[in-house]
Amino acid sequence: MLASPVMAQQRPTEPAPTAEGANAAAGRAGATAPDATVQGAVAQDVAPAQAEPQRDVVVTGSRIISSGFTAPTPTQVLSYEAITKNAQPNIFTTVAQLPSLQGSTGASVGANGTSTGVQGLSTLSLRGLQPIRTLTLIDGQRVVGANVTGVADVSLFPQLLIERVDVVTGGASASYGSDAVGGVVNFITNTRFEGFRANAQTGISTYGDDHNYTFQAALGRAFMQDRLHVILSGEYSHEDGIPSAGFGVGNSPDGDGPNGRDWLVARGVLNRGITRDGLPQYLYRDHVQSTLFGRFGLINSGPLQGTAFDGNGNPVPFRYGTECVPGSCVGGDLSGSVANGNSLKSAIGRLNTYGRVGFDIDPNNEIYGTFNVAEVKTSNTPNPGFAQDNLTIQCSNPFVPAAVQAACAANGITSFRFGTVNPMFDFIDVNTRRRQYRFVGGAKGKVAVFGTDWRYDAYYQHGTEITDINVSNIALMPRYRAAVQAVRGPNGVITCADPIAVANGCSPLNVFGNVTPSDATRDYITPPNGPFQHTRQTQDVAGLSVSGETFDLPAGPLAVALGSEFRHEFYRVNADPYGNGVNVAGSAYGADYPADPLLSKGGGNWYAGNYRNGGGGYDVLEAFLELNAPIINSQEFGRANLNVAGRATNYSTSGTVYTWKIGGTFDTAIDGFRLRAVTSRDIRAPNLSELFAAPVTSNRTGTIDPFNNNRSITVLQTTTGNPNLKPEIARNTELGMVLSRPSWLPGLSLSFDYFKIDIRNAISALDAQTQINLCFGGVSFTCGSFDLSNLDSAYVTVQPFNFASIKTDGFDIEGSYRTELDGIGLPGRFTVRALATHTMNFIQDTGLPNTIPKQLAGTNIEATAVPHWKLLATQDYSTDLFSFTLQERWFSAGVLSNENIVCSTNCPVSTVNHPTYDYNRVPGAFYLDVSTSYKFTPHISGYFKIDNLLNRDAETVPGNITTPTLYDVVGRAFRLGFRANF
Repeated sequence: MLASPVMAQQRPTEPAPTAEGANAAAGRAGATAPDATVQGAVAQDVAPAQAEPQRDVVVTGSRIISSGFTAPTPTQVLSYEAITKNAQPNIFTTVAQLPSLQGSTGASVGANGTSTGVQGLSTLSLRGLQPIRTLTLIDGQRVVGANVTGVADVSLFPQLLIERVDVVTGGASASYGSDAVGGVVNFITNTRFEGFRANAQTGISTYGDDHNYTFQAALGRAFMQDRLHVILSGEYSHEDGIPSAGFGVGNSPDGDGPNGRDWLVARGVLNRGITRDGLPQYLYRDHVQSTLFGRFGLINSGPLQGTAFDGNGNPVPFRYGTECVPGSCVGGDLSGSVANGNSLKSAIGRLNTYGRVGFDIDPNNEIYGTFNVAEVKTSNTPNPGFAQDNLTIQCSNPFVPAAVQAACAANGITSFRFGTVNPMFDFIDVNTRRRQYRFVGGAKGKVAVFGTDWRYDAYYQHGTEITDINVSNIALMPRYRAAVQAVRGPNGVITCADPIAVANGCSPLNVFGNVTPSDATRDYITPPNGPFQHTRQTQDVAGLSVSGETFDLPAGPLAVALGSEFRHEFYRVNADPYGNGVNVAGSAYGADYPADPLLSKGGGNWYAGNYRNGGGGYDVLEAFLELNAPIINSQEFGRANLNVAGRATNYSTSGTVYTWKIGGTFDTAIDGFRLRAVTSRDIRAPNLSELFAAPVTSNRTGTIDPFNNNRSITVLQTTTGNPNLKPEIARNTELGMVLSRPSWLPGLSLSFDYFKIDIRNAISALDAQTQINLCFGGVSFTCGSFDLSNLDSAYVTVQPFNFASIKTDGFDIEGSYRTELDGIGLPGRFTVRALATHTMNFIQDTGLPNTIPKQLAGTNIEATAVPHWKLLATQDYSTDLFSFTLQERWFSAGVLSNENIVCSTNCPVSTVNHPTYDYNRVPGAFYLDVSTSYKFTPHISGYFKIDNLLNRDAETVPGNITTPTLYDVVGRAFRLGFRANF
């Protein structure tokens, strides 16, 4: 992949010395390239552009459009060639590989969830600050959220028409508004495309799965003497994903992951529960298993504890393994593990249509309209079966084997506690469908005012996002518990013990072994109509901006940009009555969900996926002003400018906030050497989900209860919104230096930029386990959010608050060199580029009493994973007919937690803030990609790509299969395709 640092933002009066390819690409986009390195080399299979008048280019990061202006905010650019050469089915993958982007989500993220709503979302995150703090735009305009968090799904964009992607790696709220705390990712489409462009691609992994195919086509024509421009595009893409491998995954020494992936290990952390004996409290171990349930059933307490069952329901001794602690052991019977059994990668299908009609009123002014109608479908298995570890079974239950009934009598008991993963049921399947309808109408151009040109851009955008989540093969827990309690009726037929349940269709379930349930039992416990959630989001935006030059200062004209924007965000969600309940308006039983007295009218009846009705909305009115003042402009001292901006934003939910930025650049007298600096005050307003999210409940298995000897329990976790949230406030500072195409080596570009981001009043929520641990450690603030006293109704409530702060700093390094090879008698050109991000600190502080700030830089687990180093490098050789590209991706090794104390003996006292571990390392990874292309005719080319050529395995981490935001879960992948350009 090729990427280039943006070195300038300007309106050139003549082509840059080495920018022939770049200007051609920009011409196709309706703009002149701002810098020879911005666009990179033009792909050799792109049809030549028609001659047309020069047009201004706006590089994201500022609203100023002025001759000679250089933006102080660093911006990385992915060119059209970079995108095409990376040959990914989804452009998201190409962008997310940039080192500055960390924590982005994709098809491999959220595949273990039922109620998260993020399955298959392609969202981008800068600096590890999560997608909610990165503003994603298309042609400088906002996009309706694909989720109630407000994040945009880039897989819904018209990918074949994307001419470049600008990545602003600093705060940009003063220029673009809320959410641009980590930065901005702006997808620039080719608004002047003419001709025909097509791409057909197919691929598969070395394991024979994740088969994918993509078909794309775009057509552009000009009419009425080149005044009317019509562009249409469409695409369809499908990726099979990587399915669940079932129970016990990661427990074979030879590997037993999906389709032969041998890197999966049932890796976990054992809590000894002893903090003061000089030994580590936590033990990092492979092949960790639960001792609370077995694959075919396990009596887990009382005098019969350790009695397991085989597939036929016969009692057998349970193999406990070694190093046992309450709830877990190492080794032993590992067949019932569910921890690694979810989909490694969601299946995803995309259908995308896009159109644009533009009419030139005159050579300098255009009115236009666009539509983008797209759909994404995903499916995933969050886990096999549904583990239960606290069932009370009566010894008289007719399904209990006679030998166990005799043992009950011998031990004087009438019931026992039982755990099972319920292997007799089909795996849970989560199907998500997202549809986006986006329409834009606008006018842009320039007019002469008092002898200078003033540019304007006015538009209205309406977007609607409809998301449907349907879950199948999932249990209604009240019915499941009723079906488990079986008795023999007066006629000798086994039935359910509860007569009310029997009157409403209860059919008994045999939980001993792997006996296939009857159709009546299956339909009763897992009815055909499972949980559903229907969400409708709308976004309406009206904006106007103007820019121009006012009067001359000694060093040049004062440039001004100003404008205003109004935005309305709204969402409404409807859910099924079994999950939502019928005690609220708008929810009632019906033919698909008939009334059942066993079910709670308050909802929460499903094992997972208990969606709730809800809704909310807010309005935003804002205005901005940006100034650029040239300070120095001379041959002797160089050229310097001062750039300042301010924005006032009024939220209907939280009042008025102000953002600003001040920065500047200094093109020194040293050939090609520039200094730049910018500091800004940025904001992120709470999104619809954080403000108004209706409660969503799900079962959280494997929760540790430190109040009761660290027992492992299942709790009902409820996540809800908080309408009292206020906007986050951030301070963003960047200092950098650039060496751009010096005359002594015109193909060379280098840059170094230090960044620092400080977020106050950060909106954050503590997960269930953290709340429990903090309360146990003496933080009373979290004690009221849970109740673990009754195992049948244990719960934890998760809600966001403005209590956190986040501080991160580090630096970006970029370098590129391009040279023609005719000087050594070879055809073509050679290009080498490298981008690296070093995160020195990423400190998150809840601000709660008795807690300490957490250093997340260098942690390589969970969604907050932020490695210290991330690198992307490419080497490319291209001629007019042929290209060959190598790409290297690498991130550094890290730890489970920087607060852990690693020791084996003489350990200090283990505490909540500084627990003792015997191991704390998480490896880094290096990936090598290779691609080649060949031009068969002036209009047809073919290409071949291998990702992860060395088949570098992912790493299993405790608490999850892996860290999908870092590691490649697919393995070696092959892609073959053909492109047409006419």
